[in-house]
Amino acid sequence: MKTDLESSIEALLFYSGDIIPLRRLCELCEAEEITVNMAVFRLNEGYKESNSGIEIIEVDDGYQMCTAPKHLNIIQQYRQKPVRHLLTQALIETLAIVAYSQPITRTQIEDIRGVRCEHAMSRLLEYGLIEEVGRLNVIGRPILFGTTNEFLRHFGFRNLDEMPKVKEELLEKFKEEVKQEINYYDEIQTEQGNMDER
Repeated sequence: MKTDLESSIEALLFYSGDIIPLRRLCELCEAEEITVNMAVFRLNEGYKESNSGIEIIEVDDGYQMCTAPKHLNIIQQYRQKPVRHLLTQALIETLAIVAYSQPITRTQIEDIRGVRCEHAMSRLLEYGLIEEVGRLNVIGRPILFGTTNEFLRHFGFRNLDEMPKVKEELLEKFKEEVKQEINYYDEIQTEQGNMDER
């Protein structure tokens, strides 16, 4: 039988349908973090024992109620739009660059890939795997992109630190190309400022 705390957490997560930060759960339930964590653990144990179709996952210092992975196929049939099957090589390459180099502009992504990526970016935005996270403070203020919580959920990561490590030289190459692009923008901005002073 569930405790009042377990029942409250279950109700909140079900109603929200999204991630609720652990700190917020503690405030709402008037309980310590360790107590909330144990309650979530017990709920998940109960779901397993009863062969439930749901589970509570930890994402980015919070919790979310989700369907159990074993039901992925039937849910994808219902959605009739399985994102996993729609991730082409181009989308995966673009997503990887965003994930490992974020925040990053579309121009920087295109410089790294060597091809235009409007279509890939549009699809990744549509699937909710990337989002706008700000603007680069240079002329034109291009949009910066980063990954979403949906990205973490889709690939089974609790946070970005759990992503597979890429070869250090490849990561440095990404970072160097992004840095060069920012320097390019800075040089243009400086030249524009000098012309304005004249």
